[in-house]
Amino acid sequence: MDKNLLVDLGKRLKALRESKGLKQREMAEMMGLQLRRYQRYEYGEVSVPLDTLNFFADFFGVTADYLLGRGE
Repeated sequence: MDKNLLVDLGKRLKALRESKGLKQREMAEMMGLQLRRYQRYEYGEVSVPLDTLNFFADFFGVTADYLLGRGE
């Protein structure tokens, strides 16, 4: 994934997480991840695996296209 796409995805994840009133630690625990791994998704530092992208889409009630910034 391109760096800008990762950063934009991270911003969307952060906004969606905050809209549910969740902390990063709570998201990480719910997903069975270490906190730093989850933070790296939000900070746009690493690519998000497809199964994780699908989890985010389902959990937040949005499409993968929305998370990826497509069709806005």
